[in-house]
Amino acid sequence: MISVITGASAGIGEAAAVELAKRGQHIVLVGRNPGKLARVADRVKAVTGTIPDTLTCDYASLEDVRKLGAELLSRYERIDNLINNAGVMTTERKLTRDGHELMIQVNHLAPFLLTNLLLERVKGRVITTTSRAGKSGRLDPADLNRDRRRWSGWLQYGDSKQAGALFTVELARRLAGTGVTATCFHPGVIKTEFAPGTFVMWLVMNIPGMGQSVDEGASTMVHLATHPDGAAHPGRYFAKKAPAVVPKGMRDPDLARALWDASAAIVG
Repeated sequence: MISVITGASAGIGEAAAVELAKRGQHIVLVGRNPGKLARVADRVKAVTGTIPDTLTCDYASLEDVRKLGAELLSRYERIDNLINNAGVMTTERKLTRDGHELMIQVNHLAPFLLTNLLLERVKGRVITTTSRAGKSGRLDPADLNRDRRRWSGWLQYGDSKQAGALFTVELARRLAGTGVTATCFHPGVIKTEFAPGTFVMWLVMNIPGMGQSVDEGASTMVHLATHPDGAAHPGRYFAKKAPAVVPKGMRDPDLARALWDASAAIVG
């Protein structure tokens, strides 16, 4: 089986890559930093004896995403698991070179584009890392950058993670009957370098019991990539390896379609 994992240079992406490689899957590591990718590749080689493929991509550039898609299409006749795991959180409002707010591009528009570029080759599952932060999302498909609404890092992060769940809902609808399924999941609150400098992550890193290990966080990703659950619950949001209930804003089919149409228009 061939599994493409974005955001694989650290955190739960790295942990899942190592575990899936142990289970005999051929892993394609995607990340921004070549040095970090090489380190993860060495970890995979240490447990399997084979070197995984590595590809670099900066999700803050949609041109980079298109290049990644073209490279994957040229290399692989099929992709069994496409795992959209790359993500970012920042409390500073930043725009990408494409003119989009950084979190909505990295957490949603870039994986939306990559998935659509690769769908002809995906033969198994599309798995997207989202978050329970999506429950606080108030996403407006006509204002994904929050140009016309109050902006804060955590509000925008919630919107971007709500978008991941809605993307999964509409993708699953479009894939019905094809044999390809889409799910998303909340990894938990993980002790990683994610969202550096925020008070919330300081608490997670320093208060006993506040956070989980990266292996614990990766466990649901691995579950969805290997267990029948990953195919049996299309469109669902998972937490702790099981389908979980989410607010209507994360499963509303009309909102999901509106987001899809807006995202398609934005990325062309």
